[in-house]
Amino acid sequence: MKHTHATRARGLAALAAFTLIAASAAITTAAAAESSARPAGPQRPLVIGHRGTSGYLPEHTLESYALAIELGADYIEPDLVATKDGVLIARHEPNLIATTNVKDLPAFASRRRTAIVDGVAEEGFFASDFTYAEIRQLRAVQAFGERDQGFNGAYRIPTFDEVIELAKRKAADEGRVIGVYPETKHPTYHRNLGLPLEDRLLTVLQRHGWNHRSSPVFIQSFEQANLKYLRTRTSVKLVQLVDADDVAPDGRITYAPPFDRPYDWAVAGRAGTFGDLLTPAGLAEVRTYADGIGPWKPYLISSACVRMAGTGCADVNGDGLVNDADRKLLPPTAVVANAHALGLVVHPYTFRNEQRRLASDFKGVPVNEYLAFYELGVDGLFSDFADTAVVARSLWALKNDPDAARCLVQGRGSSGVVCRGLRWLNGN
Repeated sequence: MKHTHATRARGLAALAAFTLIAASAAITTAAAAESSARPAGPQRPLVIGHRGTSGYLPEHTLESYALAIELGADYIEPDLVATKDGVLIARHEPNLIATTNVKDLPAFASRRRTAIVDGVAEEGFFASDFTYAEIRQLRAVQAFGERDQGFNGAYRIPTFDEVIELAKRKAADEGRVIGVYPETKHPTYHRNLGLPLEDRLLTVLQRHGWNHRSSPVFIQSFEQANLKYLRTRTSVKLVQLVDADDVAPDGRITYAPPFDRPYDWAVAGRAGTFGDLLTPAGLAEVRTYADGIGPWKPYLISSACVRMAGTGCADVNGDGLVNDADRKLLPPTAVVANAHALGLVVHPYTFRNEQRRLASDFKGVPVNEYLAFYELGVDGLFSDFADTAVVARSLWALKNDPDAARCLVQGRGSSGVVCRGLRWLNGN
C-alpha cells in the first residue's frame, strides 16, 4: 500500500501517543511498587498548582502549568469553560476580559456585552460567544496588577486536551506522577447556554485514558448537583468546593450572594449557606457523592482583627493599609478532623505569597502559613506559588518524620529502601 504523508503522519502520531501512554503506565506502576516497598511514614500533602503558577506567569497557560510542574507541583489545576462550539478551554471565568487581551483586539470589539453569571450582571467578553478558532487568536494576561505584567500577550489559551497532554508528557520526562485537577466553572450557567460541561469533561478524560478511579484526576465544583451527576457517570475522584463572601472582624465567616451558597441551591430554592456543607451533617451529605472537600482556608483557620478601629480592623503595622497583615490567627476549627473521620480528603485554597495576604502571626514569611496548614493535617492545598509550597512541605517532612533527613541526604530510608529525596513520603 502506498502511504501518503497524511497516513504516515497519523501513524507517527499514533506511535507517539502509544509511547506516551506506555510511559505513563510505567510511571504509575513503578510509583506503586516503590510506595509498597517503603516504610510507613507521614503521607505527603499534595501541592496543587493553582491555575498553574499564577503567581509568576499569566494563569491557565501551558507555560504556567509547566512551570508549576518544574517547581514541584503534583497536580495542575485547569478551570474549564466552554467555547461557542463546545471546546473546553482553561480560563478562570467565562468572562475573558480580565485574563486575556481580548479588549485590545479591534476584531472582537463588537462582542463586548453584558451577561448574567450566577445571578450577577457582568460586562465583558464571554467564551461562549467565541469559537475555539477565535479563542486561539487571544493571548493571556496577568490578572493581578501587583504581579509581573511582563509576560502579558506572550502565551495562548489552551484546551483541556492540551493540559492533559502536557501533564502526561511532563510525567514521562520527570519520572513521577503528575495529575490534573479540573474545575467545572459555573455549571448551571453553562447548562443554561446549552453547553453543559460534565459529559464534555468526561469525554476528554476518556480520550486520554483517565476516566477511571485510579487516574491522577480530581474533579471539583462549587455547585453540588453537577457533582452528584458526575458521580453517576464516573468513578474519578470528586471534590466539593466551599466558598464564602468574607471574614468578619471577629473571625466569623460571612455570606452574601453569589458567594452565600452553591448557585444550584439558589436556583432550586434550597436554603442554607456554603458553611452548612462543613457541619457534621453537611460533611456526611458530601460523603454520599464526593471524595473530598476544597474549603476556603479561613474555614480551617480563621483570623480576627488585632485591634479594632471603628467597625473594622486597625492598621496595626502602620503601612497605611488594612488587610490580612492586620489580623491574628484564631484556633483551628474541627473541619479537618471531622472530614477525615468520614474518609474525606481536605484540600484548602488559595495560598499566596504577597505580604498583605498573610496574617500577622506568620511574620511576613509565606512558608509559615503553609506549615500551619500542613501541621493541621490537610491532604493537599492550592498554591499560586508552587515552589514555596514545596519548600514548606519539605520542612514539614523534616520536622515530622525521623527518616526524612536520611532520605534527603543519603537517598535511602532507615530500612535501606532507595528513595528520591523527600518524594518517598507518598511514593511520587
